[in-house]
Amino acid sequence: MPLWNVYHPVGAYTDEEKREFADRVTSHYGGRGLPRFYVVVLFHEVDRGSFYVGGEAVGDVVRVAIDHIARHIADPAAREESRRLINGLIQPFAAGKGLRWEFHIDETPRDLWMINGLVPPPTGSDAEKRWARENRAVPS
Repeated sequence: MPLWNVYHPVGAYTDEEKREFADRVTSHYGGRGLPRFYVVVLFHEVDRGSFYVGGEAVGDVVRVAIDHIARHIADPAAREESRRLINGLIQPFAAGKGLRWEFHIDETPRDLWMINGLVPPPTGSDAEKRWARENRAVPS
């Protein structure tokens, strides 16, 4: 599961922009074989009085915290490519609005994850492909 927590200034995004942002993120992972329902994007509006960078209140920063659970990236070249692609996903929704941005990715152990009480099937397995086709967790 990729879990994206997008912390942003109040009013930075319309509902339609949030939908488009979430759809692009979901399509990024779905295009790489992940079931689309694995992807969760949460938008958190933070007012200037509660968003500090370097000890200064800011109203022009987007901070994205990403948890990768379903897949981990071991190869350094693939990590660099992932960082580049993710930056490209965020950039239009930040720079395009005159906002600064940063992100980080944490990789959570897969064996500490369940969906609806089910252990997700192994990567690339027939069961995972079924979950992707049905876009939901399906008991084996």
